[in-house]
Amino acid sequence: METTAKQQTGEKVIRILVFTLVISVMSATMFNIVLPQIGAEFRLTLAQVSWVSSVYMLIYAIGSVTYGKLADKYKLKNLLTFGLIFFAIGSLIGLAAQTYWMVLLGRILQAAGASVVPATAMIIPIRYFPPETRGRAMGIVAAGLALGGALGPTTSALIVSVVHWRWLFLLPILALLTLPFYRKYLDDEPGKAGKIDWLGGGLLAITVALVLLSVTNEAWLLAGCALLTLGLFIVRIRSAAEPFVQPGLFRNKSYSYGLAIAFIVNGVGYSLAFLSPQLLSLVNGLAPGLVGFSMVPAAIASALLGRTGGKLADDKGNPFLYFTASALLIGCFVLLSTFAGISPIAIAIFLILGNVGQTFMVVALSNTISRTLPKDQTGVGMGLLSLLNFISGALAAGLYSKMVDHGSSFQWNPANISLNHNAFVFSNIYMVLAILHLATLAFYFFQFGKVVRKSRVAEG
Repeated sequence: METTAKQQTGEKVIRILVFTLVISVMSATMFNIVLPQIGAEFRLTLAQVSWVSSVYMLIYAIGSVTYGKLADKYKLKNLLTFGLIFFAIGSLIGLAAQTYWMVLLGRILQAAGASVVPATAMIIPIRYFPPETRGRAMGIVAAGLALGGALGPTTSALIVSVVHWRWLFLLPILALLTLPFYRKYLDDEPGKAGKIDWLGGGLLAITVALVLLSVTNEAWLLAGCALLTLGLFIVRIRSAAEPFVQPGLFRNKSYSYGLAIAFIVNGVGYSLAFLSPQLLSLVNGLAPGLVGFSMVPAAIASALLGRTGGKLADDKGNPFLYFTASALLIGCFVLLSTFAGISPIAIAIFLILGNVGQTFMVVALSNTISRTLPKDQTGVGMGLLSLLNFISGALAAGLYSKMVDHGSSFQWNPANISLNHNAFVFSNIYMVLAILHLATLAFYFFQFGKVVRKSRVAEG
């Protein structure tokens, strides 16, 4: 009886969560199509202005784990109240910004508040749904993630076609509308005693920031400093009583392999939200409004098929969903590589394959990785997955932008017949991403596909 009541509450909360998740993820991606405009206004390269997206993802990553740990001490509804109010404050600062550093400050404060949402998205399916229906719950969450990522450029297009890009900071204030519902439905369970490893979290944040700075500025000294802080972080988590990241988790080889796959796949998938708008803007010459509208079909498809991914995972198994997602993504990247610089309409169609594939991929990997963990480590383990996913997105944005700044005088895909030399670098990047996805598919098959084969043999 208690389990049924809890799941009924979960059904209500997860719908509210999806709206909040869409808003928070939109805030991560909606600036992508106006990066050239921001760069022109403040006289910055794409690598420099990419910090508008990268810094959000970095803080979002560290914050999601921090809030996840705080949820063991404090009521989730109170954390959401604090985070969403902070989200709104950062939005107001960004709206008033007249210098680039103020824009970045607004983005940092936005992310510091918004990161409570992905932490909540990992906690609610585990707390409120039994294992047999958790795939569907994660499918709903994945749909929210995908929809937010896809709607970001679309919504941005609508806004900047009417007003200045700074008004993009205003939209997140809508998230405050969900607060009364969270306070009504979430339980009042008191928090447990425990400590937060602020030093460990700080060292991790500094390490990733230094890596991004080293890529942006092509500075080996910063890369060396990143290695130093990484070493200090490893020492810290091995010596702290309650470390920011549990090193014991990595003794679970299946979990570690799953994390490695997720890190690569998420960084590759972030190209759909970050790199594709730059292609349409810098190569095809589309205005920001048209860039956003080009991504509408992909957003709609992701929203409609997100729950289908969860059902496929429950009915046919996670490997089946992973293989389906990989096929869609590899096909998408090969087609994008082939048609880069040729047809923006074709690119809009190919993005449908990629966005649906990425939605399915999030569900497949979340389910696969959660099943490698014992029950008492699920919360911590999935929190680390969320952390690495956002860090990979932040690093990917920095790498992609630097590659685009460097350009390319030749292309590796002979099927691409574009005469626009600016398209070469995009075509090359997409081809490499297709190969990376193929490699991770093979690794997943040998690591996790064999579990399915053994179970079938046992059943026979």
